[in-house]
Amino acid sequence: MSAAVEFAVWAPVPERVRLQVDGSVYDMRREDGGWWRAEVEARPEADYGFLLGDDDTPRPDPRSRRQPEGVHGLSRRHDPASYAWGDRAWTGRPLAGGVVYEMHVGTFTPEGTLDAAVGRLDHLVDLGVDFVELLPVNGFDGTHNWGYDGVLWYTVQESYGGPAAYQRFVDACHQRGLGVLQDVVYNHLGPSGNYLPLFMPIFSEGGANTWGSSVNLSGPDSDEVRRYVIDNALMWLHDMHVDGLRLDAVHALVDERATHVLEEMAQEVDRLSVAEGRPLTLIAESDLNDPRMVTPRVAGGTGIHAQWSDDFHHALHSVLTGEGQGYYGDFAAAGLAGLAKTLTGAFFHDGAYSSFRRRHHGRPVDTALLPGWKFLGYLQDHDQIGNRAVGDRVSASLSPGLLAVGATLVLTSPFTPMLFMGEEWGASTPWQFFTSHTDPDIGRATAEGRKGEFAEHGWDADEVPDPQDPETFDRSKLDWSEPERDPHRRLLAVHRALLRLRHEHPDLVDPDLSRVQVSWDDADRWLVLHRGSLRVVANLADAPREIDLDVPVTDVLFATGELPLLDGRTVTVPAESAALLTTA
Repeated sequence: MSAAVEFAVWAPVPERVRLQVDGSVYDMRREDGGWWRAEVEARPEADYGFLLGDDDTPRPDPRSRRQPEGVHGLSRRHDPASYAWGDRAWTGRPLAGGVVYEMHVGTFTPEGTLDAAVGRLDHLVDLGVDFVELLPVNGFDGTHNWGYDGVLWYTVQESYGGPAAYQRFVDACHQRGLGVLQDVVYNHLGPSGNYLPLFMPIFSEGGANTWGSSVNLSGPDSDEVRRYVIDNALMWLHDMHVDGLRLDAVHALVDERATHVLEEMAQEVDRLSVAEGRPLTLIAESDLNDPRMVTPRVAGGTGIHAQWSDDFHHALHSVLTGEGQGYYGDFAAAGLAGLAKTLTGAFFHDGAYSSFRRRHHGRPVDTALLPGWKFLGYLQDHDQIGNRAVGDRVSASLSPGLLAVGATLVLTSPFTPMLFMGEEWGASTPWQFFTSHTDPDIGRATAEGRKGEFAEHGWDADEVPDPQDPETFDRSKLDWSEPERDPHRRLLAVHRALLRLRHEHPDLVDPDLSRVQVSWDDADRWLVLHRGSLRVVANLADAPREIDLDVPVTDVLFATGELPLLDGRTVTVPAESAALLTTA
């Protein structure tokens, strides 16, 4: 049944804007500030678009909630308030003490949909994680993509199931005790289907980053652009009941105002958290190594609640794999000392010289003030797998023993641990870079650019998968038969045991970084992590190691393989294994 509906769009660029609703066209009136409005009769699920200037091709709504025909098609009205939520008992949960599971909807299940992902949530509950972090689901060109080529931030990709399926997914997570974090991208827009410049000055003049033009956050007419960004963040948290956002590459957000857009966003999210009566979390991906990012606003910081710690990843990855090329160089040279530095201070480059950047980088973390949970620690994530030439996981190069050692160090670290989907069983499937651009020129340029980038680093271009080839996408899907057979089943048991112990032992979730101590021996390749009265002993060598501890050991809580031998203050740890010990 049709009813009178007001359509509005911020479009200061065109001199004329008309509204098309279910085939009928209406003039819109311009108001101060570049807003256009029209009140017309429309069905609850009417298809609509905007005709800009003298162009008779309708463009999708910049704030479209649904795109049933993709990002080039008409928008469809969708009322998020029409969904009957079943999560009224959900009061949220803080990030502190939690474990995050990073998931890409399109490759998590064979079907690649949100509804299919719901069918696998019990696996995550049994695993023992606390949050599901979805890679970007905003509207992008084509049927499959990592999600970072999004061009319509307010919609949910139709091939995933659209906004209604998204609400069902969040609801199902909450009813199982799982929080939901949504990865969002505000630093750039994708190369295909981006009509926003026809409406608004979305890009800053002359500004650019690795992925394209910079978003206009502080230039002329940027007030409404900032509002467009912050309103989107609030939409996920309020309309979609999401518990937090992961903010992609915030170092690429160029903002010259006295109050940075991240600080403004943090303030509004904190205000919404109070109104909603549940914790709402902002997690930054930042390359700045600046602890002010996660320092509260009252202490002069930005007020973002947490951030990813690539330094911890790089240190752990280089120690386990021996890789030392590119940005792994400094970490490989430092060895276990570098891993110890990140375990106790979060940042390796804390003002130290970065050979990859060819300059000094970062600032120290005040471990007496900032808790460890504010830094996410991980052995794998979508970038560190997918941005390798062939998208190979560490399971392709590490032994089952070292995979278990890596899991132990992540899940007993003082940080908020994060797992990438399938990591818990050492998935053998790669996770490669894939796209499905409908514009053949963009598709060809993407494929050629990918191959050329790795050819410069010595790779055979023929070995680099074509991101436009559908088989690249299909290869990246998880094989759900693997967890039922060894060695995958054994590694899954390791993860489950470690996650259970995190919930049982307060020392393992103690956020006080100043209490964390590490001892190590580079020559014998062992490391001991002190977590209160517990000791995490890791032997990375291919032979048993006898290690003298600082206190007598009383019991073995957990071991990744054969039990270590205890003798007072001495423990003998089998090759490529780790153990969690209690002390007197």
